[in-house]
Amino acid sequence: MTAAFDQVHPRAQSPAHRGRIADRIAYLGSVDPQLFAVELWDHQGWRWGRGDRGASVALMSAMKPFLLLYLLETLGSAAVAQWVDDRPSDLPFNSLAQLQADGGRPRNPMINSGAITLADKLPGATGADRCHQFCHWLNTTAGTNYHLNQALLDSVHQGGREPNLALLDALTQAGVVDRADGSIDAYEHLCCLSSTVGDLARLGLLLALPPDRLRSLHALQVNQTLRTCGLYEASPCFNLRIGLPMKSGISGALVAVVPGQGAIACYSPLLDLQGNSVAGLAFLEALAQPLAQPSAQSSAQSSA
Repeated sequence: MTAAFDQVHPRAQSPAHRGRIADRIAYLGSVDPQLFAVELWDHQGWRWGRGDRGASVALMSAMKPFLLLYLLETLGSAAVAQWVDDRPSDLPFNSLAQLQADGGRPRNPMINSGAITLADKLPGATGADRCHQFCHWLNTTAGTNYHLNQALLDSVHQGGREPNLALLDALTQAGVVDRADGSIDAYEHLCCLSSTVGDLARLGLLLALPPDRLRSLHALQVNQTLRTCGLYEASPCFNLRIGLPMKSGISGALVAVVPGQGAIACYSPLLDLQGNSVAGLAFLEALAQPLAQPSAQSSAQSSA
């Protein structure tokens, strides 16, 4: 792992390997583009990390698997299946054309239309209310210290909302969303939950090694969705190249699950065209062979 970090770290800072920072949200556009951190937790509590691990990492879309897990736990899989499908997307994560082509029904919970729909179903009178309850559940269940980054939320409100508002309008017209204003407010609050890369790895452990209070079947369901949908339209490619359930966020957050063994979190704000962390994916690909093989063996044994 140290060798993989040493290999990827200089590449992440090289102009030849740079992606683009998410500058449509001013707060995200102001972060140091050379930040790079990784942290790994395994099933025995062993922890390894390198880089800028003290940096604040906003979840953004990396919150989506845990929103799905929360609703599976609180409302059940039958309820969730009424609201969103579980099919890979062909177009970008905030595509209105994809939603319209699907008749107003979100294709999966990992794109924005799906997550806005699920945010609509959270308990609570306001977006802040729903976020508070969800954040409390995360911190209590995973032992993390997530909090709302108000400065980031203010920045989201100031710019970059238009694609999501267009999705919300289509969802409302299709009757998928009931509480329009609360839905987008809750979604934006959830995206702005922030902590460190270490806490992101702790969240990944909920899917890798579900605690007794969670149903392992729900973690399995989320992991299956991540394999095909977690990196948007790039998911099939990286499922072949890395072979782990993964989810990205436009902050540069990236979490990977090694079922039954542990979780890996990466942070680097430079993104590829699909909105995935360039350096994070490069690091995970460097680790893919030794980590994905046990995961594949575990899956084969559990299905035998």
